[in-house]
Amino acid sequence: MAAITNSYRKNRISLNIAHKQGRFNGNDLLSFIIFINDIEFLFHNVKMIKGFVTDISFSLRGVEMASRIYDCLSKISAKIIENKDFLTDLDREIGDADHGVNMARGFEAVMEKLSPDNDDIGAVLKTTGMTLLSTVGGASGPLYGTAYMEAGKALMGKTSVTKDDMKAVFEAAIAGIQKRGKAERGEKTMLDAIIPAYEAYCSSVDGGKETADALEDACKAANEGIEFTKTIRATKGRASYLGDRSIGHQDPGATSATLTLEVITEFLKG
Repeated sequence: MAAITNSYRKNRISLNIAHKQGRFNGNDLLSFIIFINDIEFLFHNVKMIKGFVTDISFSLRGVEMASRIYDCLSKISAKIIENKDFLTDLDREIGDADHGVNMARGFEAVMEKLSPDNDDIGAVLKTTGMTLLSTVGGASGPLYGTAYMEAGKALMGKTSVTKDDMKAVFEAAIAGIQKRGKAERGEKTMLDAIIPAYEAYCSSVDGGKETADALEDACKAANEGIEFTKTIRATKGRASYLGDRSIGHQDPGATSATLTLEVITEFLKG
């Protein structure tokens, strides 16, 4: 480009000198016109190249966004599978001893179903929920399936997530779980981790924190919620049959929900 600029200056100076000395001729003009045409051709191609690069940029951005939601769910899946035995052992104390096994099977099915090319976060979450609903047994399938599907509705058509979007995800998931499970906070369920996490997140965001930092506070509250479930008796599900004997054991659902939230937080911070 510098060479073209210098050539332009050289031609312009030559024409000015020729004009002042009275020896301006047609060849000089023809040479300059040819040079101008070359300049126009160059800038036309620069525009084409710029447009091509822009198209590539948007294409790569779409791939990156699609990859991020897929990668996040892949990490959630890996965390659940990694903790399959731990979650099953927790459930053995107060339930059917199948929470970890069922959740692991469900997320294996999720990763088989998802496409890494889909950048619609809501659609991906909806697919995740529907898959969990159809593959995870026990109470976890309907509850987790509903949570993901409701979260998907809140983010349908979105390719990125804002602070307010994350609030909406919490609210949608909580409402879905409450409706499906007929449960409230304080009944030794996953809500005893998710609701405190939501409240902590909102408080942190309203206080000026960024999403990932607010989610760290949410994780802390969720872990405190897990500890809280050890102190209360179960009133929902198979654990409710134990009555006071369920006291002293942490809820498996609250635990898997917290593991999920921790993965999301680590992913956003990374």
